Amino acid sequence: MASTPPPVEGALAREAGGDAAWDGVTRPRSRSGNRFLKDVILALGLAEAERVERAHEEARMTGATFESVLLAHGVLTQQALAMAIAERHGLDHLDLAVFQADMAAASLISAAQAKRYEAVPVALVGERRLLVAMADPSNVMALDEIALVTGYEIVPAVAAREDVLALISRFVRLDDVVESASIEEEHAAAAEVVDLRESADDAPVIKLVHSIIAQAVEQGASDIHMAPDGRELRVRFRVDGVLQDTTTIPRRMVAGAVSRVKIMSDLDISERRVPQDGRVGLQVDGKHVDLRVVTLPSVHGESVVIRVLDQDGGVELDLDALGFLAADKERFERAIRQPYGAVLVTGPTGSGKSTTLYTAVGMLNSPEKNIITIEDPVEYQVDGITQVQVNPRAGLTFAGGLRAMMRADPDIIMVGEIRDRETAQIAVESALTGHLVLSTLHTNDAPSAITRLVEMGVEPFLVASSIDCVVAQRLARTLCSHCKRPTILTRDVLARNGFSARVDLEVYEPVGCTRCGGSGYKGRLGLYEVMPITEEIRELAVERASAGAITEVAVRQGMHRLRDDGLEKVRLGRTSIAEIARVTGSGGSAGLQ
Repeated sequence: MASTPPPVEGALAREAGGDAAWDGVTRPRSRSGNRFLKDVILALGLAEAERVERAHEEARMTGATFESVLLAHGVLTQQALAMAIAERHGLDHLDLAVFQADMAAASLISAAQAKRYEAVPVALVGERRLLVAMADPSNVMALDEIALVTGYEIVPAVAAREDVLALISRFVRLDDVVESASIEEEHAAAAEVVDLRESADDAPVIKLVHSIIAQAVEQGASDIHMAPDGRELRVRFRVDGVLQDTTTIPRRMVAGAVSRVKIMSDLDISERRVPQDGRVGLQVDGKHVDLRVVTLPSVHGESVVIRVLDQDGGVELDLDALGFLAADKERFERAIRQPYGAVLVTGPTGSGKSTTLYTAVGMLNSPEKNIITIEDPVEYQVDGITQVQVNPRAGLTFAGGLRAMMRADPDIIMVGEIRDRETAQIAVESALTGHLVLSTLHTNDAPSAITRLVEMGVEPFLVASSIDCVVAQRLARTLCSHCKRPTILTRDVLARNGFSARVDLEVYEPVGCTRCGGSGYKGRLGLYEVMPITEEIRELAVERASAGAITEVAVRQGMHRLRDDGLEKVRLGRTSIAEIARVTGSGGSAGLQ
């Protein structure tokens, strides 16, 4: 797994001859720097002696550099040459295809400077030192200029020239692909970015913030967390539902980075005592992205959480691709094909409820149907339907928008979320007056949706007669297809995870490779609990029965619980038992014959 930039203790230990190591970093055998490159290549066994001697003689005769001749004749690859140069100078060798460069460090010099020096900072080592990857560590002038520009003590390391140039190009691209485009005033926001860029002091901060956002989009992160950690700002991405460390913003750039995010999202940069929330629209590498920004005052300073909403989708809106198994897919499709009634999708925030609803809308979308949605925010742009975005500042709420939608002759209504009694009442009444209503609700399982609506104040008989189907869901990470390996799950292991089985299961487990970032997982799939509302369940709803009583009946009638669905996907080799336990908890039981 590609490591985060090395911590100060590790880097200092490495310089002192300790045993600390990170992925992509190779320590030299000796710190001595008084050796000929030819001798180092032979000592490392990187090439045959005869070919090295011929190359050395050609370089002497033609006046070309020894390194260029080695590369021109294919005696060494650029990576092998970099290893030899690092060993010759007694420096670390960095494999930039594995080592995870730090954006905060790279932002300390401009792209033009990095190209001129063929060097790029890749890690902040404590508060005083900067690890710099370069092709030619003998370029003392470059080291002195980087030290002068950044104010840090430079720790040089050697990387292949092609890798250094590729990394510089990547950071340039990450910085350039972010074009600010405010939701309401695109041109004004763009002008704001230009004005800020003109300030030499602010330019590294702007570059850093843009790079963080662009990298988050590139990696498919759903959230960016910037949390103060003593003196620094810890940056983490939530990828596939799991937070992972990305970089650390040094102390001197923390205030500027937080202020930059506030300016982009139209927040008060002088107010640090109370929470604030805002939004900004961006074009990132041609993709329209909506950012929802929340700032929170904490003991160590302001923390920032950015929800990244990809307006262009990026998810295949198909029930099979989402993870529906055949029986649950058939139940769900039957429910959404009804001419009227309500279909609810429940689950915690970030469990994919909106994606499931959009998939349903896509299946129903046709010229004969008038489909209207009201959402906060509009997460996917869908052709052929009317999408309304909630705007509380202008007085447009879910309830108000839903009430207005009823006068617009809809056939199908999608409500982003039922948050209060008024919205719930209007949605239920709409389902009873000949409209198909699709919406989401926050409950832990499908049966609890019935009791939640009753607790909100909707009459039980209205709930019973309006709801046709409830789907509860979670998202579990999918095993990486390149590195997963078979294993045997014994009955004892299953029992410890809350599952019951009569036989051992042959399944797959995560391993970790470069394609999945070392996690063993890549992508996510849904776990589903589909509960059609039968006459018996309607009677229980009218009687105000508990969620447990409704669950018992629903399971008897064929409903698969979330953990049952998860265990089946473990059997199919799509995810792991540990992931199912993480997502659904270890309580309860799921059976498998």
